Amino acid sequence: EARDQLTAWVEDGGMLVRFAIIFTLAFSVYQFLANQEQKRVEQTMSLVELWETKDYQQAQRALKDRLAALNAKYDNLIGANPSPKEESIFRQRIGIEAMTAAGGDMPLDEFSENFDRIVYFLNRLSFCVDGDLCSRKVTDAYFRDYAVSFWSYFAGYVDKQRKAGSPTFATAIEAYVGNGQPAGEAK
Repeated sequence: EARDQLTAWVEDGGMLVRFAIIFTLAFSVYQFLANQEQKRVEQTMSLVELWETKDYQQAQRALKDRLAALNAKYDNLIGANPSPKEESIFRQRIGIEAMTAAGGDMPLDEFSENFDRIVYFLNRLSFCVDGDLCSRKVTDAYFRDYAVSFWSYFAGYVDKQRKAGSPTFATAIEAYVGNGQPAGEAK
């Protein structure tokens, strides 16, 4: 009988060891995943810091000013309650005109530099999210509205660039923007 008790105790102890091993493994996996997400958040925050540098702030202002001036200039062409299709066409035409010499006060080559800087950044952002190097949740919180608005204005111009010989131009931005709901104007 003592031997049976000893055998039962050892078997119960073996079960406890198994539970301890399973718990330790599960906790290790949890820590690993939490650490990976922390790294993605850190990577995203480094992009936020880059976005807030002088060059990117200047580029954002250049786009915002040019689009605001064109929206004001053509405000009378769109009714008080445009359909989503009408608003989309209006924004794309504004974006196409913004990329012409007549599109604003800033010389086109200077504006194009700012535009290219924004395209570069948004492409980089998309690659970071798609490669699972950045946190989608944090990225969306900081950049989604801007990216969707940017795309709503410049998708027509991007399409023209693709047809003119740059078939992959801004495809990363299009992919990022395609993963959610449309938003308002560029900020």
